[in-house]
Amino acid sequence: MSKKMTMQEAITEAKRCLNCSRPLCRTGCPIENNIPEFVRALSEGNIGTAYETIAERSNLPAICGRVCAHEKQCEAHCILAKKNAAIPIGSLEMFIADFAHEYGLNPVPPSTGKRGKVAVIGSGPAGLTVAGDLAKMDFAVTIFEGQPEPGGVLLFGIPEFRLEKEVVRREINILRKLGVEIVTEKLIGPDMTVDDLFAQGYDAIFMGTGTALPRTLDIPGQELSGILTATYFLKVVVLADSGKLDKKEVLIHDDDDVVVIGAGNVAIDAARTAIRRTTGNVTVLYHKTVEDMTCLPSEYEAAFKEGVQFKFLKKPLGYLNKKQMRALTNTRAKASPADETELAGLLVQNIVKDQEGNFVETGGQEIIPCDSVILAVGQRPAARIVSTTKGIQVDDRGFVITKERPYGMTTRAGVFSSGDVVHGPKTVVLAMKESKKVAAGIAQYIDAKKLLAACEE
Repeated sequence: MSKKMTMQEAITEAKRCLNCSRPLCRTGCPIENNIPEFVRALSEGNIGTAYETIAERSNLPAICGRVCAHEKQCEAHCILAKKNAAIPIGSLEMFIADFAHEYGLNPVPPSTGKRGKVAVIGSGPAGLTVAGDLAKMDFAVTIFEGQPEPGGVLLFGIPEFRLEKEVVRREINILRKLGVEIVTEKLIGPDMTVDDLFAQGYDAIFMGTGTALPRTLDIPGQELSGILTATYFLKVVVLADSGKLDKKEVLIHDDDDVVVIGAGNVAIDAARTAIRRTTGNVTVLYHKTVEDMTCLPSEYEAAFKEGVQFKFLKKPLGYLNKKQMRALTNTRAKASPADETELAGLLVQNIVKDQEGNFVETGGQEIIPCDSVILAVGQRPAARIVSTTKGIQVDDRGFVITKERPYGMTTRAGVFSSGDVVHGPKTVVLAMKESKKVAAGIAQYIDAKKLLAACEE
């Protein structure tokens, strides 16, 4: 996890760079940020040059500096990592981006829009990346966002303690300075269709709508109150903390015992958010081992230090109401109308990892008392755009099918897509990686389209 640095600390760390002739750190960066160049510029005190270098490849450096998986990517590839002393690339990127904001550095001129007109649906990492890259290539770009405020998962899906919301807002404002127009509270599908956008003169359309629909567990008791999805929980916390929603809507009470099911970054985010809102126990439940967790090791360690408990090799079998919990635990209590409607516990199956590495059920079961369960077991795309648009095909899981040439175009000419809606939930920087390639594909498509039109005149 990146940490904030003083100028002296940042320059001192930058000077540790060995200036490798073959910089492996850049190889480890999904968007191929020119890490050696911006680190070298920082080491010489040329922070403006360092920011210009970063801006050539990244539209969201202050965000990437904070939430990218540096420990698995650029920093893991640093030659000094062999001595457990990798250059803290994420912290340096964050310092440079924050410095640039504080002193109003803006190395990229605004777009004239002369090259073409593109509509971007969604303002998460994919949409913001495509919009920024196309604006830098002199396209006129309009983002359409269904929420009252742009940012997508960056604003509503990543907790404040990992990514400050003001940082997201300022990165988006930089895109506005590039000439990107943003229209909020406009749902493409219900409010306006893809065909409507083409009728308004857009040369191409990009879909970066993410995976809006959370998956649930098809087990007994799923109708009980007290069962939430992680994406919903994280979103309402942001809205409640910003005063846009009553805090009662968060549905986690001060003394609740909470169980989070899942082992990815979203699960850990939900657990760390929950433990900040309750004095009760917060437990992460996972059906495999700690080594099999998909979250970043640093996030797991942070959650553990904050008091989050972990139960591994446990598979949920059913949600239990208060009546069932009393029967199973031989507890006597006065009956109430909520006995059969409110969550009171979770029945789990014990799992064992055998010598072949297979996870098998032992037959033993366990009851975990809890007041709330937060599900973080995956997400799937919403179909509101696909269902209102002819010619866009999806696979058997609902993910949009795209082409290699031009990169990222769907089965409908002129409509492109990338990010979670194509590849499933990924990290911010991996969504950016694909989206940069799609932005280039859009530019190629529009240029070719205009050339053919000119030839036919």
